[in-house]
Amino acid sequence: MLILGGGGFIGINIARRLLDDGGYTITLADKGYRGRLEEYFDADERAELTVIEDDFTDPRAYDKLARHYDHVYMMAAIVGVNRTLEHPEEVIRVNTALTHYTLEWLQRAEVGRVVFASSSENYAATTDLFDAPIPTPETVPLTIGDMKHPRWTYAVTKMLGESAFLHTGPAAGFEATVVRYQNAFGPCMGFRHVIPHLVQRFWGHSADEPFRIYGADQTRAFCYITDSVDGTVRAMETPAAAGEIYHVGNDEEISLETLTRTVGELMGHTGDYEHAPTYPGSVDRRCPDLTKCREELGYEPQVPWREGVDRTVQWYRDFFAAGRQPDDIGFEPPERFSQR
Repeated sequence: MLILGGGGFIGINIARRLLDDGGYTITLADKGYRGRLEEYFDADERAELTVIEDDFTDPRAYDKLARHYDHVYMMAAIVGVNRTLEHPEEVIRVNTALTHYTLEWLQRAEVGRVVFASSSENYAATTDLFDAPIPTPETVPLTIGDMKHPRWTYAVTKMLGESAFLHTGPAAGFEATVVRYQNAFGPCMGFRHVIPHLVQRFWGHSADEPFRIYGADQTRAFCYITDSVDGTVRAMETPAAAGEIYHVGNDEEISLETLTRTVGELMGHTGDYEHAPTYPGSVDRRCPDLTKCREELGYEPQVPWREGVDRTVQWYRDFFAAGRQPDDIGFEPPERFSQR
């Protein structure tokens, strides 16, 4: 097994799952690991992994990989709304280069199957602009909003990746499957995501009173990381999934107000709240239709959103209580992006 982007949140959790299942030889490849190897694996487990650290936007990095892998998990990408707003040019450069050079390498390597990590961002504008159904199936057209808005740079690169992997696979002799992740979350995911950001705001008491709830009426369906990984592994290991696209997520839809108040409760917040605007371009509702994933992969999310939030908030509470800061696990500034 090769996990490109193996230092990222989903990639390293895939490695954790495969190591627990046993019977796999695992290679992790990424630009950096930001302390996550030590967070996820003890010394004996780390000795079982092959770890390659290089920048895979450089085609020379692929010379470090073996020629043959049964399965390749293509998880490498820059993600995060803040990154698209602050450095849209880097999002385009890095994600496009990763797709291009990975496909070049795949055409000369011997690989059985590739799972490409995509995103619900690809159809976000579809539900807002064209009244597509919610929960949303995989068959909806992929649509971005305003081309001039930097938020959509990430979606553009993921649309490109979906098409590139699905159509290059048959020509190059490997099977390709696409998974569109739906708001994956969990411990050690970083600090540029809504749940850890909320914990950080509550912990630091830096929030104004009343506490602002950004995009309170918007809804999302949050998927705990072990469920995201389970769907991904099922997509990889189900023979009939070749050439298919799957939504991997949870279909428990909640409002951002419910999420914020839940995190506040877990953090002991007793003050008032007020509604506030959110990021421009942020969609009103997002919830996946999991019918295809359930019927074809036997997938069923196991962790309810509230239980997942409890686990995640506790991890971040412990993180801050230990006197640690985001830099302690190497979350680098924007100009030093790593793949995720």
